Amino acid sequence: MRLSKERVRHMSEMLATRLQQDEHIAIAGDRKGVVEALDRVITEELSVEDRLNAEVRQLLKAYERQIEQGQVDYQKMFTMIKQKLVRERGIIL
Repeated sequence: MRLSKERVRHMSEMLATRLQQDEHIAIAGDRKGVVEALDRVITEELSVEDRLNAEVRQLLKAYERQIEQGQVDYQKMFTMIKQKLVRERGIIL
C-alpha cells in the first residue's frame, strides 16, 4: 500500500464528513463506526494492487534463469503479466 495508515484514516474521516455534509448519508449514533468502515474498505482496495504485484513476482520466478541471462527483461515481463491479470480479472487500478 502506497499510503500510510494515518493518511488513509484522514481520508476516511474527510470522506465521512463530506458524505454527511452533502447529505448522501445520515449518521445515526457513533460516527466512529462509519469512519472505521471506510478505513477498512479503502485499505482493502489499496491492497489489491499490492497482492497482484506479489502474485506477478511469484509468477516471474519461473523465468528467473532467463532474466538472469538477459534473455527476458524483468520490468517488461512484469508489466505484461500484470496487465494480463488485470484484464482477465476485471481489476480496476
